[in-house]
Amino acid sequence: MQNDARPLRGIRKAFGDLGVRPKLMVLHNLFFLLLSGAVYGAVLPALREAQPDEDTRVRWMLALALAGVYVLAVLLLELAVMPTYVYRPLGLMLDADAATQRGDAAGELIDPKLIPGDEIGQIMRSRNATVTELRRREAELARALEAVERAADDLRHKNEQLETAKRKLAEQDRLASLGLLSASITHELNTPLAVLHGSIEKLLETVTDPASQQRLARMRRVTERLRQTSGSLLDFARVRKERLEPVEVHAVVEEAWALVSIDDKAGAIRFENSVQSSDLVTGDSDRLVQVFLNLLRNALNAVKSSGTITVHSQRFTGDGVNWVAIIVDDDGPGIPPDVLPQIFEAFVTSRLDARGTGLGLTVAEGIVQQHGGTIVAANRPGGGARLEVTLPAAPAGERGLA
Repeated sequence: MQNDARPLRGIRKAFGDLGVRPKLMVLHNLFFLLLSGAVYGAVLPALREAQPDEDTRVRWMLALALAGVYVLAVLLLELAVMPTYVYRPLGLMLDADAATQRGDAAGELIDPKLIPGDEIGQIMRSRNATVTELRRREAELARALEAVERAADDLRHKNEQLETAKRKLAEQDRLASLGLLSASITHELNTPLAVLHGSIEKLLETVTDPASQQRLARMRRVTERLRQTSGSLLDFARVRKERLEPVEVHAVVEEAWALVSIDDKAGAIRFENSVQSSDLVTGDSDRLVQVFLNLLRNALNAVKSSGTITVHSQRFTGDGVNWVAIIVDDDGPGIPPDVLPQIFEAFVTSRLDARGTGLGLTVAEGIVQQHGGTIVAANRPGGGARLEVTLPAAPAGERGLA
């Protein structure tokens, strides 16, 4: 019994795997063959009784008539009825499913005008409704994900702001402590510096050797600079009244380089001061020397032996105000991209002035801002760092301080 059932199951499976069109063709062909055979078997005896002498002719006429009806019925079904009501709706659903798999939103819905009112049409409408609801849910999910991403970005931004605020608060605490310490150090330094300065003055009056006179003069300039620096330390503890006067930028840069050039490395560096002698700014010359002293020292630390440091100036007018931009360029390695955004923050020891306290550029920025100017840092297109100080130009006709 089991062996007899296996071929039947194979036939049923093969028939079930056929497409709709060949399956329907097999079915209606079998139906019409059976129907024609039944009609032939029922009508032929009656025709024999009515015309017993024409048996062969009647048999052929009946067979031809049934064959013609069979062919016409099959053609009508295959060419008109089945394509219109079965094959075409099924093709529309298959095309829409293919469009859905491709992600073609324009073709995944079946045109309602093409949907029939029978059971196949109900399936097609149900499919359209399911796809529409699916797309609506996907759109809602996408909007929800965008909202989550925006919230996450906002949270990250808030966390970054919080960390920045915490870091700045810690820096302010350290600066406050440094202000108190600087005031104490200033009092400790002023007395020995005054004694040293007085001793150098006495030696200058008594020593006649030109070389010794030159060395003592340099020592006197250094002690004067130390006294000015000790005075500037008080800026961390109290506000000092600025002496704003016309200042010759070229002379300020020269004085700053004279102090920097005490370093042995400076002898192997090519320095060029291209600032125009006519460029005057309004400010405190001593404090501006401190600004360019920090900038030039950073440049000196950055460049290699036989490197180049250049300083030049530009005049321009912005917002109805005349400005002078002083640009300090070097051919060193430049500023690391991760350090550049925070280069003027206090205690950033990975930047250009890392050999010191991490305060040089912070102090320089503070002095420039007190003068109503700005200072920015960037990397030069050809390599190296660029620090640009912009200060208000002195009114025309005023004489600058050297």
